[in-house]
Amino acid sequence: MSDERFEVQSRPEESRYVLVDHEAADQVIGEEDYVDVESGDDVQRVLFHTAVSDEYSGQGLASVLVRAVVDDVIAHGYTIVPVCPYVTAWLPKHPEYADHVLKPHPQHLRAVAARTK
Repeated sequence: MSDERFEVQSRPEESRYVLVDHEAADQVIGEEDYVDVESGDDVQRVLFHTAVSDEYSGQGLASVLVRAVVDDVIAHGYTIVPVCPYVTAWLPKHPEYADHVLKPHPQHLRAVAARTK
């Protein structure tokens, strides 16, 4: 996602996406953390943490961030595994993504636990 003020950037080396505000010297104002779980030929991207800075709350930016992340995950041919409560609540409101979503299983939760130690 990119517009004049806000941009979602993928940072695979950090296993996260960030939302930057170009009008605030490219300050990171939001993030979506993930861990990838491989299952055969399928990569399942487990989205486990969404945050937007308090001073930017109430502007719909978490939704902007999640939509950009979900679109990127699908563009890479990966499956979305929602663990983050925000993403879990957001996806049913956007049924166009339903075919790309997998309910979390124990291996996904173990991968999140290992990543957040």
